[in-house]
Amino acid sequence: MSAETAVTFLSRLMAMVDVLVFASSLNFSEIEAEKNMSSGGLMRQCLRLVCCVAVRNCLECRQRQRERVNKSSLISSKTQETLQGISATTTAKTPLENVPGNLSPIKDPDRLLQDVDINRLRAVVFRDVDDSKQAQFLALAVVYFISVLMVSKYRDILEPQRETARSGIQAGRNIRQEINSPTSTVVVIPSIPHPSLNHGFLAKLIPEQSFTHSFYKETPAVFPDNIKEKETPTPVEDIQLESSIPHTDSGIGEEQMPSILNGTDLETSTGPDAMSELLSTLSSEVKKSQESLTESPSEILKPASSISSISQSKGINVKEILKSLVAAPVEIAECGPDPIPYPDPALKREAQPILPMQYHSFDRSVVVPVKKPPPGSLAVTTVGTATAGGGLPPSSTPNIFAATGATPKSMINTTGAVDSGSSSSSSSSSFVNGATSKNLPAVQTVAPMPEDSAENMSITAKLERALEKVAPLLREIFVDFAPFLSRTLLGSHGQELLIEGLVCMKSSTSVVELVMLLCSQEWQNSIQKNAGLAFIELINEGRLLCHAMKDHIVRVANEAEFILNRQRAEDVHKHAEFESQCAQYAADRREEEKMCDHLISAAKHRDHVTANQLKQKILNILTNKHGAWGAVSHSQLHDFWRLDYWEDDLRRRRRFVRNAFGSTHSDALLKAAVEYGTEEDVVKSKKTFRSQAVVNQNAETELMLEGDDDAVSLLQEKEIDNLAGPVVLSTPAQLIAPVVVAKGTLSITTTEIYFEVDEEDPAFKKIDPKVLAYTEGLHGKWMFSEIRAVFSRRYLLQNTALEVFMANRTSVMFNFPDQATVKKVVYSLPRVGVGTSYGLPQARRISLATPRQLYKSSNMTQRWQRREISNFEYLMFLNTIAGRTYNDLNQYPVFPWVLTNYESEELDLTLPGNFRDLSKPIGALNPKRAVFYAERYETWEDDQTPPYHYNTHYSTSTCTLCWLVRIEPFTTFFLNANDGKFDHPDRTFSSVARSWRTSQRDTSDVKELIPEFYYLPEMFVNSNGYNLGVREDEVVVNDVELPPWAKKPEDFVRINRMALESEFVSCQLHQWIDLIFGYKQRGPEAVRALNVFHYLTYEGSVNLDSITDPVLREAMEAQIQNFGQTPSQLLIEPHPPRSSAMHLCFLPQSPLMFKDQMQQDVIMVLKFPSNSPVTHVAANTLPHLTIPAVVTVTCSRLFAVNRWHNTVGLRGAPGYSLDQAHHLPIEMDPLIANNSGVNKRQITDLVDQSIQINAHCFVVTADNRYILICGFWDKSFRVYSTETGKLTQIVFGHWDVVTCLARSESYIGGDCYIVSGSRDATLLLWYWSGRHHIIGDNPNSSDYPAPRAVLTGHDHEVVCVSVCAELGLVISGAKEGPCLVHTITGDLLRALEGTENCLYPRLISVSSEGHCIIYYERGRFSNFSINGKLLAQMEINDSTRAILLSSDGQNLVTGGDNGVVEVWQACDFKQLYIYPGCDAGIRAMDLSHDQRTLITGMASGSIVAFNIDFNRWHYEHQNRY
Repeated sequence: MSAETAVTFLSRLMAMVDVLVFASSLNFSEIEAEKNMSSGGLMRQCLRLVCCVAVRNCLECRQRQRERVNKSSLISSKTQETLQGISATTTAKTPLENVPGNLSPIKDPDRLLQDVDINRLRAVVFRDVDDSKQAQFLALAVVYFISVLMVSKYRDILEPQRETARSGIQAGRNIRQEINSPTSTVVVIPSIPHPSLNHGFLAKLIPEQSFTHSFYKETPAVFPDNIKEKETPTPVEDIQLESSIPHTDSGIGEEQMPSILNGTDLETSTGPDAMSELLSTLSSEVKKSQESLTESPSEILKPASSISSISQSKGINVKEILKSLVAAPVEIAECGPDPIPYPDPALKREAQPILPMQYHSFDRSVVVPVKKPPPGSLAVTTVGTATAGGGLPPSSTPNIFAATGATPKSMINTTGAVDSGSSSSSSSSSFVNGATSKNLPAVQTVAPMPEDSAENMSITAKLERALEKVAPLLREIFVDFAPFLSRTLLGSHGQELLIEGLVCMKSSTSVVELVMLLCSQEWQNSIQKNAGLAFIELINEGRLLCHAMKDHIVRVANEAEFILNRQRAEDVHKHAEFESQCAQYAADRREEEKMCDHLISAAKHRDHVTANQLKQKILNILTNKHGAWGAVSHSQLHDFWRLDYWEDDLRRRRRFVRNAFGSTHSDALLKAAVEYGTEEDVVKSKKTFRSQAVVNQNAETELMLEGDDDAVSLLQEKEIDNLAGPVVLSTPAQLIAPVVVAKGTLSITTTEIYFEVDEEDPAFKKIDPKVLAYTEGLHGKWMFSEIRAVFSRRYLLQNTALEVFMANRTSVMFNFPDQATVKKVVYSLPRVGVGTSYGLPQARRISLATPRQLYKSSNMTQRWQRREISNFEYLMFLNTIAGRTYNDLNQYPVFPWVLTNYESEELDLTLPGNFRDLSKPIGALNPKRAVFYAERYETWEDDQTPPYHYNTHYSTSTCTLCWLVRIEPFTTFFLNANDGKFDHPDRTFSSVARSWRTSQRDTSDVKELIPEFYYLPEMFVNSNGYNLGVREDEVVVNDVELPPWAKKPEDFVRINRMALESEFVSCQLHQWIDLIFGYKQRGPEAVRALNVFHYLTYEGSVNLDSITDPVLREAMEAQIQNFGQTPSQLLIEPHPPRSSAMHLCFLPQSPLMFKDQMQQDVIMVLKFPSNSPVTHVAANTLPHLTIPAVVTVTCSRLFAVNRWHNTVGLRGAPGYSLDQAHHLPIEMDPLIANNSGVNKRQITDLVDQSIQINAHCFVVTADNRYILICGFWDKSFRVYSTETGKLTQIVFGHWDVVTCLARSESYIGGDCYIVSGSRDATLLLWYWSGRHHIIGDNPNSSDYPAPRAVLTGHDHEVVCVSVCAELGLVISGAKEGPCLVHTITGDLLRALEGTENCLYPRLISVSSEGHCIIYYERGRFSNFSINGKLLAQMEINDSTRAILLSSDGQNLVTGGDNGVVEVWQACDFKQLYIYPGCDAGIRAMDLSHDQRTLITGMASGSIVAFNIDFNRWHYEHQNRY
């Protein structure tokens, strides 16, 4: 800190001291006790401060005097000679000049002590005079302090010319030497003949480190030890320290001691503890002198010629004390006949910072033996850590002693400084032990000096002036404390000195006499010995306080710094956190805005797409052949069709819809033979690299799927509900469609999924628009309410995809960045699991389960074993859970070849030879080829790739497109994948038999089949007229050549399916499952079974995320795309076989089993009391219903709910008899039987007179609780409760009387479609809510429900209609004209045009197997496929009133006016059975849920139950039993 600051600070402290000393009479004992201070500590501290300030003021006076002298005096020539070799440096402005005048307490610079200091000293001593012990101690210390100052001042007045001589030298001290060892410094000072003690003591009182900017700002003169002077080097005596000087201070150079209070260098002592440091020097000297005098008197060396009185005296006189006080504490022992005069105490002070702890060893006795070096030489010994310099240069003045004259002086040297204040004599110097002299100021006898001519004042006057204020204080203390001081201050022989002193004082008030008294030897010795101890104690206490305070301050400072640092770090951290939060917030907002923009643009896109679709739909409705503006001429010459993405319950895509983008692809060329590489090339290209990113198959961690662990998702659902904003989750995703992978953004709200393709993506821009035309969902929106199932899927062998199945029977597949995202998406979607078909709970964990877990947890295998489901359905199930999907042609479902005979005219499905061995893969069926594959595997040489049997796969996108090349959209996909060219005609799929042969002979063809071979006859027909070229055998490639045993594609598909469901296949299908999905898929079993494919076809063989090189990754993805992908492995143990049909013979309700047919045809007849014809029969007999019943309605609209008893299991069992009434299946409605509650069963509302009541007028809901009736005059149809007969809903919508109703099959919850046909020639499609038991979704809505679709196209009154929800079709007939096929979305697909006789349809029945049977007037029947192809027709004599298809669509049951029930084979109308005739015509029919009982409603008002078992007409049953 600056001098001004320091002075200000000190003055503030003194203000506080003044308050304590003058203004308060408080007793400090309580405070001292509280602060753990010793008693009287505060006053002692005040004394230290007072002394400190007094000394500071003395120094300031000294400085002013010196400046006065400088102005008036000239530098002596002698001094100039001495300075010749030393370069001069200019002195800096003294800090004293910087101190503002108003701060300076100096009132009279000539006085020794200023009035304020004297008053303070007096106050301190006399404040607590009652506390005698404390007061005595303080008095003793003050006596010592004042004595030393007075003697020092006396000497200064006697020797003013030294002052003059010294001032000239200040300019030139520039030679300096620092030995960097922290504890040793050698300082050599040229001797200046200038024996003045100066203000050595004052310097001593203020420690050296406070003089960094001292009042004496000069460069210390220190000679380097390596300078060779003219003189002979003087040997240096090593002074051995008994104990090394301890380090106690930290700081720059160990000596720049931080000010105790401020942590900065002070220019003057600035505080109580600083003061204690300052004064501690003094104490150390006194203490050391005591120790050395007492402990080692014998070692005090006496030079030969010493003044006897001093040399004999053990003590040290006061002059010596004062002299040593004046001496600087530089650690140098001066040995020699005479000391080197120290030119200036400032030098000593300037040199100080290099000398650590010059006074810290005050409590140790350091004994230095001093030998006498030869005269004229200079010996300087470094006191330190035994590192004294070897040779030191002599003084620049060869004979110091001669220069100052030979006045003998008694002197005690101080170690630690070359004493400039000694008037030297060559022989009469008395040396005390080095340590003693170092630590104790010695006061030398004063030599008489000539008066300074410039000063006119006498010395006595000067003394009087300087000491007139101090002397009274000293006298006062002497007098007031006489009893104590007389006991304390004893002479060398124990005499009381104070008595003579008091006598002297009483007799004279002369200051001079007091000074002379103090200068006497006895007084000096006594004061130093006795009062000095008190002063030492005072100083030591200060020093201890100083250290304690310093430690405390350092500790507090460190703590403060630590706290500040921590706060700073916290601030920085908080600031960073704040910034990051701001950035995050901004980013979130940006993201949100981006998302909103994205959603808005996506919505625009979607609206655009929807608008286009609606426009197209309206155009189609208006302009097609049956539309309002339609005419035959408007109909295109060539209608193009494409396969719709609609799936039925068995996941078959069978429905064809109009294709607005259809063409004959006349521009497509044929590939030339040379465009195909050889097999070797293909293999080589596939061997190009093997990725290092192969991962091990992890043993699958099995999920326990029994428990419901969906709590997490429920929590998350709650969280999601609380989310602000529309979007719950938004993530980059890829839409996976056949041959298209489109990058975009998937957004999930709380009710919808949106996908918006990124149209700027370069990859997307490259995609052929023709392909995009067939890709749905590029701007997709799907409601949560439409989601039916969510499956985890693989894409490119990575488990990062999801497939979502919708209520509209389509599915959409997305690929995500990683599995974590997949999980997030699943947890954002509704909890539907994998749907309701597989016996698994509808939980999100099921959606995330692995294929193997799904397989283990589902009940499908057991159902298949029990023959409750067909082989086709089971294989479709395995494909679905193993990750096969229509959305990725590389993972298309796999089905086996089952037949081997594609040559014979007739196919006998009872011959084993016609069936393939399903225990071997397709490549191992031909023994010769099997040997080739086995050898390839055994002799494998490529180290880069694991060995395999087959370099192609049984299922790839190429295979799939080859099989389906004739139907859109696969034609477009194929051309897109093959540069717009069709395959070479010889490679095109042109013949089933050819393909089978190739798959047996060609070493690069091991293709299995696709499911379409078992249900899609259209795939074999080139209906769009593509030019597929001519084969080498000159056969034109057009439709696929079928085996001779199949006359048309429908026959081939039907027989192929029959073969798949045959007993031969059932018995060994589990072995094929082992190869494709099971334990023979990989590992040693696969090798043994000749079933190993390229390693890149297997799940887990590669981790694409570990490939960082984009080029390498792309290549790897391309390879995976090319090689095909093996399905996920579902089981690692053999698959269980299917149970034999015979085992299941006596299990009830198995539609695929065969039974002993010992029962009668007719089970029972039930006659109702009313004779009104039974015009409608509905047998909803499922056992889980609350009322399984057969509901009948008569022509007079009286209905009956007849209880159903499930007796099938008992029928044919021993002891069965028709007499046991409760074993009859149907029990008459008691309200009708008793004629008691007819009013609850009669519909009384008026029906339009012109309506003829028939079976089409009624619909009974699947739970038997409601009847829907049409024909009312107000153009409505109505809903009645079967329990009460009351009207529950009236539905309006048509413009004329409603003539017919139909209901689709019901789903879980009883929801279904209702279709109403009317005289207004339209049909309306309604939705029946099984939950609310009303038409429409919302029971609270007061509005009339709106129809889901309006179906137009008829020209006349609609008379019959059938709706199939599974196929999504409504087929309707009007009084006249063709039947029309609509989708349930309202699009007119096609007209079913019969022959010219078939113009008046009356009855329609559609099966989910795709057969549509239409009965026309006059006994004519037609069978159409759902895609409009007429499959068969017949004509019978009966006027048929009711027709019914069995659930598998294979059998048709008819009944009519002649009362005969007949059974037909649906595909070709081959008659299978005729039941015995009844006595009345048949008006209505229905089958029980198990297809074992046929209930007919008779014109006579009764119902008849027939035994029926369609299995008895199954080809296998006929052949076997």
